Amino acid sequence: MSATPLPGFLASLAPLLDHYGYLALGGLILVEDFGVPSPGETILIAASVYAGAGRLNIVAVGVIAVLAAVAGDNIGYVIGRTGGHALVLRFGKYVLLTRERLDKAERFFRRYGGQIVVVARFIEGLRQLNGIIAGIAEMPWPRFLVFNTLGAALWVGLWSTVGYLAGDHITTIYTTVSRYSLYLLIALAVVAAAWITRAVLRRRRRAAAREPTALPDVRQAPGRRAGQTRKARKW
Repeated sequence: MSATPLPGFLASLAPLLDHYGYLALGGLILVEDFGVPSPGETILIAASVYAGAGRLNIVAVGVIAVLAAVAGDNIGYVIGRTGGHALVLRFGKYVLLTRERLDKAERFFRRYGGQIVVVARFIEGLRQLNGIIAGIAEMPWPRFLVFNTLGAALWVGLWSTVGYLAGDHITTIYTTVSRYSLYLLIALAVVAAAWITRAVLRRRRRAAAREPTALPDVRQAPGRRAGQTRKARKW
């Protein structure tokens, strides 16, 4: 099958795929997933377009991408687990991130960490910091591994299928999906803000309910009591 030129922004990755193939695919996804700026998602799509043109094997693209994504996130997890927490406690005060706020964030991540790990895979910015945040929050590693692998498989499955089948229409499709990913991120931010506001209001109501009701002071001054006693005796 003849090679189809990569459309639009994907064309810049053509030299990497031409010279390094699967190695470029795995390497860029690996480093992106522990925080290094890298076009991991873009090269996954480009490699899938190449596979659709017969220049790469789509099964190999999928397997290598999943393994690289899981490995990269686990490197990020180790970074966050071994050093990230101490760094946040040391320098977080400069960005108003106190120990109390970090503890709240960690409790939230422990409660909803699995869902966050899966969803973050599809959101630019969160994808790169996913493992590091999970490590800082001390999410149990087996739990992180399961949800991270699930998220990586869904992410690779989506973009490799789209790239393989879309061909020259991939630029339009990618732009549309990215736009809705932004809407999803905004929706998640709104939900998180609503949840935080609700938690704060509930805490204030509970604190108000625990405060004792002020009672009028019925005690009288000693002199007044004595005067009243003497008056009572006259009667």
